[in-house]
Amino acid sequence: MSDTPPSTPVSSPSPEPPSLIIYPCAFPIKVMGLKVEGLVHAISHIALQFDPQFDAATIELRESKGGKYIGVTITINATSREQLDEIYRTLSTHPMVKVVL
Repeated sequence: MSDTPPSTPVSSPSPEPPSLIIYPCAFPIKVMGLKVEGLVHAISHIALQFDPQFDAATIELRESKGGKYIGVTITINATSREQLDEIYRTLSTHPMVKVVL
């Protein structure tokens, strides 16, 4: 009889679950920040980096009850999970942006 312990199988990383989003598609993203000049322009500029056909005329704005914050909804043409991850990351790290949903 051998004193060597049985080998432990090495598990490989599990594949990513299938996406619930069918690409390409129109994908709304809500961005919130302080109501300051330049916020909407900055968000539009980022959207154009990830979707060259982004139409700024489709932007929806919603001011907070007290008027201090503004919600900006952009709708981009989402082509992949990677694209969405990058636009969320870019928007979230912008100094004028407080929240991205």
